[in-house]
This record gives sequence, C-alpha cells and structure tokens, in this order.
Amino acid sequence: MKKIKERLVNLWNYFTTYEKVWFFSILILSVIFAFLFPEEDVNGVNGKIIMTLYLLDIFFNILCELLISKQSKWNFIVSLFVEITEIVTLIVLASRFATMATTLFFWIPIDIISFINWHKHPDQKEEDITKVRKLSGWAEALVIIGIVVWTLGVGYFLTTLDVETDLFGGNELIETIVCYLDACVSAVGMANGLFILFRLREQWIAWYISATLESIINILSGQWVLLVLKLGYFTNTTYGYIKWSKYIKEHKEEAKADNKLF
Repeated sequence: MKKIKERLVNLWNYFTTYEKVWFFSILILSVIFAFLFPEEDVNGVNGKIIMTLYLLDIFFNILCELLISKQSKWNFIVSLFVEITEIVTLIVLASRFATMATTLFFWIPIDIISFINWHKHPDQKEEDITKVRKLSGWAEALVIIGIVVWTLGVGYFLTTLDVETDLFGGNELIETIVCYLDACVSAVGMANGLFILFRLREQWIAWYISATLESIINILSGQWVLLVLKLGYFTNTTYGYIKWSKYIKEHKEEAKADNKLF
C-alpha cells in the first residue's frame, strides 16, 4: 500500500502545475458538456454508452498529449488505449471508415514501433525524456503532396460506399464532405505518426491540422463534447511545440549527430 501511495505521489509530482490544471480543466469541462449536450441513440446504441466512449477517448487523449509534450515514451502505451476506444466508437457510429482503418492498421503498429524507437534515444542527462529534432524542407514538400493525393483518392472511394448511419440525419452532402475530411485526417494522421516515430517537432503542426479538421467533423456530426478535446489539442499543441523547440535549440549539436543516423 505504501509503495502504491509513493508511486501516485511521484506521478502527481511528475507533472507541472500548468499541466495538472490543463488536464483537469479539460476533463471537468468535458463532463459538464456531457450533461449539457447528451448524446442521442445512434444505430440502436444507447446515447449514454456513446457519451461514455467519448469521455474515455478524451481522458486517454489528453493524458497522451501531456506525455508527448514531456517527450515521454510512455505516451505510446496510453495511445494504445486511445486507439482501442476510438475503434469501438467508430464501429458503433458506423462512420469515418478511413480513420478507423488508419487507426487499426497504422496507428496501433506505429505506437508499438515508436515506443521501441523512443526507448533507444533517451536524453543524455535525463533518461525520462527522449531526444527530439526537426524536419528538413524537402521532406515537408513530399509529405504535403502525399496528403493531397491520399485525400482525393481515398475521399472519392469513401463516397462510393453504401453504408447506412443515423449520424448525419440522412444528409448526403454532409456525408460526402465528412468522407473527404475523414480521408484528409487519416492522411495527416499517418504523417503525424511518422513524425512522432522519428521524434520530429513537425508532429505538432500535424496535430494543429488534425485538430482543425476534426473540429469541423465534430460540428457537422453534432459531437459537441468532443470539441472540448479539440480545445485541449490546440492549447497543449502550442505548449508542446514550444517545449520541443526549446529542447532542440538547446541541443543543436546533439541533433546534428542524431540526424546523421536517421
């Protein structure tokens, strides 16, 4: 019992005051939204079950976000719980199949591989954090081209699928828009996954884009409680980008040596 208490105290002290305030603010705000905007039944599934999945998704996501900003490899273990929760949610909603497939066949494997890779690159002075770096210009251009091609191709394919769902109230235009947004989110998500795998700061920029697109999808889908999570994304992404940039600036020489091994 004493060891458990000590571990909990150490875990509490591991996070800064700002990080704890941010975490509990998003969590409490999400619960408030859950009561103010309760979910209706979708595809025969009780709205309370759907809301529970949303809240679990938010809890695991914000914890994962904090751990990433702190350059902790343990974010990938928490991320696995995020992926499982999101897959179950999307199956229940019968929607966003591009995101579902990307989560199942890309994110889960990349989380496991990334955990192993991050474990191999601890900071020389602080073993609890992982070395991070930034991307070169030509690689950024290739990523953007890949995202555009994927969005158009997969987005069009999704519009050809004949899947019935109550989520959009039968509005075909909204369904089509969400298909292309979903394809783009999956493409940016895969780019983000690779950025994280190789410990690149640009993963935070990908998070900005993903959060923006996800917010639009949430609004079109009436998923108001998930907008609280996106608010958390925008604030913590800024925080994480600043922290990683500061680290990279302070470790320029180490980064040059690290890039030669890339």
